[in-house]
Amino acid sequence: MKLMNSLLSGAALAFTMSLAGPAAAQECARGDLDERYCDINGDLIADTPTDPAELVDPDTLVFAYTPVEDPAVYKTAWSDFLTHLEKETGKSVVFFPVQNNAAQIEAMRSGRLHIAGFNTGSNPLAVNCAGFNPFTIMASKDGNFGYEMEIITYPGSGIEKVEDIKGKQLAFTSPTSNSGFKAPSAILKGDFDLLPDRDFEPVYSGKHDNSILGVANKDYMAASIANSVKARMLSRDVITEDQVKVIYKSQTFPTTGFGTAHNLTPELKDKIRNAFFNFEWEGTTLQAEFEKSNEGQFLPMTYQEFWEVIRKIDAANGVSYSCE
Repeated sequence: MKLMNSLLSGAALAFTMSLAGPAAAQECARGDLDERYCDINGDLIADTPTDPAELVDPDTLVFAYTPVEDPAVYKTAWSDFLTHLEKETGKSVVFFPVQNNAAQIEAMRSGRLHIAGFNTGSNPLAVNCAGFNPFTIMASKDGNFGYEMEIITYPGSGIEKVEDIKGKQLAFTSPTSNSGFKAPSAILKGDFDLLPDRDFEPVYSGKHDNSILGVANKDYMAASIANSVKARMLSRDVITEDQVKVIYKSQTFPTTGFGTAHNLTPELKDKIRNAFFNFEWEGTTLQAEFEKSNEGQFLPMTYQEFWEVIRKIDAANGVSYSCE
């Protein structure tokens, strides 16, 4: 396994993304997918191209994990799995510690990223704008999966309940994050009649660990975060329990979705899929990191079923999956 020092260019975060890359529009059923993709079978993800000339079988595969916490932590965490992936595919695998969601999506759309874990909120954009084909999420050994969005504050902030955010500050992570922006925006508006700018000051931290550390260090009065990230930070003693308190906890959402670019050869897709599902977690660097959030296997899933609630949240927020 090798570390790539420069691969993904930065890109501005936006719901409507302007992304480069060659592709001709096709006459086919596609739903919300960008015009370069087809969805003949109606499963809401891009079909594998039927023209052999459009398929790719690269000698080196590029993998990127969703940009949460310190990227250096995940270079180590994924090392054993990517060694396993090399053995299963017979190819070199490059790990890139991606810095933001938009750059990760752009890289897959332009053909520079082959395998990825996209976070909950950016999965629909990756699927519709970049041809991402997700097929698995992490789950506990007994098959439970998911995380909750929490709104946290620090003791003594003067915020005891969600309504107390009015007139104060709330930190989001980025506009593409489900728990860091989309879900809390919908919940605050629908359940509490609280709108950013009108009722509270919104700020953006960029990532969940920044928001959590910001609250723990009293730089932010409150923040919306993924509690799975908080759990791992607590396990590593990055923060302590007494530094933050939870004032709201949401329903359970699906975690990071893992999958491939739509245009890899079917044979390569099968090898990658098998690598996820036959990976032995016990004693690996992946287990060492993700057991902190009670995860210990890759669970098969479909975007159509597992991301239905996220698509509903996007619809409630008026989010468009347009890529122009």
